[in-house]
Amino acid sequence: MTEPEPTIAQKGPYAVELEAGKSYYWCRCGNSKNQPFCDGSHKGGPFLPVNFTAKETGTAYLCGCKHTGHQPYCDGTHKTL
Repeated sequence: MTEPEPTIAQKGPYAVELEAGKSYYWCRCGNSKNQPFCDGSHKGGPFLPVNFTAKETGTAYLCGCKHTGHQPYCDGTHKTL
């Protein structure tokens, strides 16, 4: 049985401002209306959000295609989709 594919929210990263030491929940399913962060849209589905703590304050590029190998950060995978 194949694994389900997440919804591609956008084919490119989201530039977001993060605060060092603060926890965030990155949307893994692609269905959140609060991209790139989780709004609970995954409930009842196979995907869970990714909880991460920002290491530094500043701009981060979070994955929008939901296929990155470096969750939650963009690794350029969107260029191959």
